[in-house]
Amino acid sequence: MRVAVLGAGSWGTTLALVLAENFHEVALWTYSGEQAELMRATRENPDFLPGIPVPEFITILTDIEKAAAGKDMIVAAVPSQFLRSVLQQIAHLELSQTIIVNVAKGIENHSLMTMSEVMLDVLAHEKKSKLAILSGPSHAEEVSKRIPTAVVAASFNARTAKAVAAAFSTPYFRVYLNDDIYGVELGGALKNVIAIGAGIGDGAGYGDNTKAAIMTRGVAEMSRLGIKMGALPRTFAGLSGVGDLFVTCMSKHSRNRYVGEEIGRGRTLQVVLDEMVMVAEGVATCQSSVDLALKHHVDLAVFTEVHRVLFENKNPRQAMEELMTREIKRES
Repeated sequence: MRVAVLGAGSWGTTLALVLAENFHEVALWTYSGEQAELMRATRENPDFLPGIPVPEFITILTDIEKAAAGKDMIVAAVPSQFLRSVLQQIAHLELSQTIIVNVAKGIENHSLMTMSEVMLDVLAHEKKSKLAILSGPSHAEEVSKRIPTAVVAASFNARTAKAVAAAFSTPYFRVYLNDDIYGVELGGALKNVIAIGAGIGDGAGYGDNTKAAIMTRGVAEMSRLGIKMGALPRTFAGLSGVGDLFVTCMSKHSRNRYVGEEIGRGRTLQVVLDEMVMVAEGVATCQSSVDLALKHHVDLAVFTEVHRVLFENKNPRQAMEELMTREIKRES
């Protein structure tokens, strides 16, 4: 299979490696000429995935049309807020027989579209049945070292989901199937906001009890919003829901948990983001999630307090106190 991976961050590079290991012909695209030259010279991605060799048979390109044209599969591995602009650069190509897989976890600001909705919006002339989402608890730092990982492939079409699973599956990278594409992508996106909340609790000096409460109530809110938007309840109990939530809230590799932890320690959001090389998707998704809650009339108390800490400079301890003293109600 001829595959283009758009985005040479840690996850895009890792997925290029997984695909190449399965003997697919892989082109890895980056917008940065400087990054491309460095990767070609060192056969490594030092900024995003240091110490992991990138074999010669993975072609590194900066010409997105050359990378995407004539491919059997295109993997979009760019941050969610850039997915639209990247897809617009290839929308004029003949892609009707190309499987397009999104792996970014986010909800577009302003439009409030999920990533599959963005793909459908930009690639309106292409086949809905050829679109897919790959999501789940999968830090690039571990997958690139062949540490056993399980994820899920979701599509509007069962054959497409199976083709994606077959393309990526290895003895260390297991891919399950799911037909609830909205649930899979909402779980992957919304859990990042909860991870920021868990990190804020850590940074503020709270304990394991607090983190468990944030995670559990966060799942309830995530499910509540997802179901209102048409997702299936069971999806949030799976890999793209609680599975991804666990790893993102607990792992040293989690960028979103790190952002929250630094803010919990008293640093400002902008200072933390300015120091980071990688993107913490949960920051933008936090804004989208609160907007979606208003749109669908869903109560998201944890998400709302995370938003206030991030964007309104609310004191984390005050936010926690207000969560703890809300009106007593039945667990749901």
